[in-house]
Amino acid sequence: MTRGALIIVDMLNDFIDEKGALYCGPGARAIVPFIQERLAAHRKAGSLVVFLQDAHAEDDLEFEKFPKHCVAGTWGSQIIDALAPEPDEKVLPKTRYSGFYGTPLEKILTDHQPDEVEVVGVCTSICVMDTVGGLANRDYRTVVPRAGVADFDADAHQHALLRMERLYGAIVQ
Repeated sequence: MTRGALIIVDMLNDFIDEKGALYCGPGARAIVPFIQERLAAHRKAGSLVVFLQDAHAEDDLEFEKFPKHCVAGTWGSQIIDALAPEPDEKVLPKTRYSGFYGTPLEKILTDHQPDEVEVVGVCTSICVMDTVGGLANRDYRTVVPRAGVADFDADAHQHALLRMERLYGAIVQ
């Protein structure tokens, strides 16, 4: 029996809602139905489901590069209602691009030992790509569905898909 895992990256109000502080545009909203389908399939299969949640301090240095967003405990840092986690699913607050930095993601994956990890969410060229790089560094078979990722920068999105496929060995489909 194969053991799967789904990592949902930063599907948060500040990125997905038009009123969000760092709204990623209509492309980000357009991936929600696909992610809902993948989430339902993984839940039905009994897969590990992990939500990564950008959760910054008020004075995070990242705000020198990007507008203030996803401050821990605010509406903006909350997972969108359409993808609400179930009580047994992991929600990992993070303060950096990679889902591995300062979180228990590595231990959770090690404990679960998935045969394959599917990654969806935003932004393709930032947190998705850095998390997929972390999976590659740990030798996980990784799948990134094009219909499940989005970015506010179309060129960076395309570059990230190529990088994840060619450098990290992810299956981009």
